[in-house]
Amino acid sequence: MSSGETPSQTIGPFFACMLEWPDGPFAVPVGTAGAFWLRGAVYDGAGAPVPDALVEIWQSGENVFGRCRTDAEGRYGIHTVKPGPLDGQAPHIAMSVFARGLIDRVVTRVYFPDDPDANAADPALAAIDDDAARATLLAQPDEGGYRFDIHLQGDHETVFFLV
Repeated sequence: MSSGETPSQTIGPFFACMLEWPDGPFAVPVGTAGAFWLRGAVYDGAGAPVPDALVEIWQSGENVFGRCRTDAEGRYGIHTVKPGPLDGQAPHIAMSVFARGLIDRVVTRVYFPDDPDANAADPALAAIDDDAARATLLAQPDEGGYRFDIHLQGDHETVFFLV
């Protein structure tokens, strides 16, 4: 490199086993009132599944936290509950994704389509001008809970936040 800059480095190959969480994908125990499965898949910029990513969630209220590795098809599933609103924000789940090819984790939010009034007033959602981009933050009802796919790049790229 003629500019004298040090090239960036990415994490990887990604060793999710070093970030194991004792409760794994069970952010709340089975049988918890209102619990559901948040499921989805992680995709790269070409739309291929990312088989060795790690998805992590945390949410306000009861300090709910969970981690799940993706499988060979890039799928994850976390057993959790829907959080309540917090400080003028719509109910949402904070989510990080760790994967090879990323210099650092990426952070997004999972909002719920059954809270349209709260979502309309949420400052983070309101800051996103593009309807298609905003839609990448809405989970979709799915059997036994919600589905939330994560696209790291490309046409359907999920909105990520700086932290």
